[in-house]
Amino acid sequence: MIRTAVSGYGWWGQHVAGRLVGHDRFDLAGVFAPELSGAATEQGHSVYPSFEAILEDASVAAVILTSPNDQHEPQSVAAARAGKHVLCEKPLSLTGESARRIVDAVTNAGVVLGVGHERRFEPAMQRLAAMVRAGDLGTVMHVEAAFSHDKLAGLPKDNWRTKPHLAPAAGMTGMGIHLTDFMIWMFGPVASVQALTADRSLGWETGDVVSVQLRFRAGMTATLSAILQTPHFIRYHVFGSEQWAEVRNDTHPDTPGGQAHLSVSRTGRAVTTESFPWTDTVLDNLGAFADAIEGRAPYPFTAQQMVHNIEVLDAIALSAGSGETVRL
Repeated sequence: MIRTAVSGYGWWGQHVAGRLVGHDRFDLAGVFAPELSGAATEQGHSVYPSFEAILEDASVAAVILTSPNDQHEPQSVAAARAGKHVLCEKPLSLTGESARRIVDAVTNAGVVLGVGHERRFEPAMQRLAAMVRAGDLGTVMHVEAAFSHDKLAGLPKDNWRTKPHLAPAAGMTGMGIHLTDFMIWMFGPVASVQALTADRSLGWETGDVVSVQLRFRAGMTATLSAILQTPHFIRYHVFGSEQWAEVRNDTHPDTPGGQAHLSVSRTGRAVTTESFPWTDTVLDNLGAFADAIEGRAPYPFTAQQMVHNIEVLDAIALSAGSGETVRL
């Protein structure tokens, strides 16, 4: 069993802690829950008085960070230097330089770094990625993607998720960054970014709509959007010269039930659709993290991919603020 502590006990921290309870490979030592220690205690968790107390607990082998975004770098680096494996909720950090410092720290310490991009483990997305890599779609021309919901629309305006220095470019750090992770995973590095944000309803400083255009070094283009106040909608569509393929999700990845539908079209043939039942990809990511810690398999995200996704996030925020194209 991998004895693990969780830092942060907000909306997502509670989801993660719940999945660790009774897990067959992780033993939840406790949580660091600033401002929510009472709730954590009521729900049966041991509570650490500080993050430093986690680092000083020699029984803890791994730390999962579900803390606010500006705490990811200092907590990741401190945990790595204390010899503890780190699984950091997305975004890994907010600038490329910061992400590189995290990667350097875990590399120097010889510990495993995981990241909360569990959507890569969705069976429909894995099937689509395999089709792209096999060349089944022909030359990839363009990608369209959207990830929107209203789960966070009720947050008060003083919540950290509404602040551009902590959650820049509207829905990018909450939703859009999963889409850029998919794209980097399938198509490699991004060459240029053009982004727009808007405030249509929430009145948040960060805005509630983000729209992005990307060009990849490999030549294909992409568009993506994330909206913070609209009914659930998830779509990922790859246009190839021979076929197009699209995945649509019935439910949010953290919500059991529903299916993901992979549709494929080729000229002159009927569109085919295969449906995949919901799976708990948070557990899948935890399993991959455990495999890497125990030396069973490499963690399926490279350090280069993790850092580059944050470089793209940083570029999107810069472009949205300046109105200019940002080249990476």
